[in-house]
Amino acid sequence: MDLRKLKTLIDLVAESDIAELEVTEGESKVRIVKSSATPQGQMMMMPPAGMQQYSAPAPVAAPAPAAPAAPVPAAETGHVVKSPMVGTFYRSSAPGAAAFVEVGTNIKEGDTLCIIEAMKLLNEIDADASGVVTKILVENGQPVEFGQPLFVIG
Repeated sequence: MDLRKLKTLIDLVAESDIAELEVTEGESKVRIVKSSATPQGQMMMMPPAGMQQYSAPAPVAAPAPAAPAAPVPAAETGHVVKSPMVGTFYRSSAPGAAAFVEVGTNIKEGDTLCIIEAMKLLNEIDADASGVVTKILVENGQPVEFGQPLFVIG
């Protein structure tokens, strides 16, 4: 399934009242589940079909004292390229190969910045803006989350 289609589906689920969406296209199957707004002190469990289970509610622990606030990192200046998926970040096409971009590399829109491996598929991540790479925010081989900043383009 195309990455743009996945992003569109994710956006549709996020903006709508539906909690879950499952789409099958050919042999590909995608399931998108919106995170719930259940408070952390509560946990919802559903017993397997045909099985009744009763339990007393767990006591709610008192909140821990607030830790001193960590310094907030300064906002990145320039265009931030974010991860379109969850996976493993790779700066080059193969181990030992040259990285696609380095800090100071002049890039054009559509140039490959990195690869994110997800479910044994290697997905090239292209620049969505032209400019100079001013920061690389992720280390090679590090897991990344959806929406996590990867690069800053100035």
